[in-house]
Amino acid sequence: MRQAEGVSSSLFIKICGLKTDRDVDTAVEAGADAIGFVFSASPRRIDAATAARLCARVPENVLTVGVFRDEPLRDVRSLATDSGIRAVQLHGPEDRGYYDDLAAGGWTLIRAAAFGEPAPRLGDMGEDILLLDAPVPGSGVAWDWSRKPLAGPGEKWLLAGGLTPDNVRAAVDATSPWGVDVSSGVERSRGVKDPALITAFVRATRNRP
Repeated sequence: MRQAEGVSSSLFIKICGLKTDRDVDTAVEAGADAIGFVFSASPRRIDAATAARLCARVPENVLTVGVFRDEPLRDVRSLATDSGIRAVQLHGPEDRGYYDDLAAGGWTLIRAAAFGEPAPRLGDMGEDILLLDAPVPGSGVAWDWSRKPLAGPGEKWLLAGGLTPDNVRAAVDATSPWGVDVSSGVERSRGVKDPALITAFVRATRNRP
């Protein structure tokens, strides 16, 4: 399996939906392990040229991720290449062949899946990291993650869905994920990141004052 770059020895934190220099600089300075750029339809969407410029600001130890939903494979490959991202995150019904094709390109692969019964398992599509989202993904609404069998011990999986600086520590304590992913939970308005919330989220996740 390809090594997931940017992995820290502590809880892995991904800040997603970044659009500006300040967004990126804040997330990096706060201690995020990965930052995400959205290429699918969204208020957070950016183009490949903007992503390439932002990627140039990111140190090697922070993983740059492109987020895609229901995109043709050729478009994903083109955007990933042109932007210079090092990981591809997929939200959609892509089959194993789709994943295998991207794996051959050397990108770290993140499969985003809505929680269900039974829970999705890491590696079902050959992905390196599994992201478990709310049953209604992308809603930005916290869901009941307590008392649910989410993933196996030691698996590289990210908890997502409605996380904020106020609830992330309780979510981590309840589920013991390998990492967490946040987007709307660190925004002052839809699609607009708040630097103070980004910093507070990282501190709260790692239980720092």
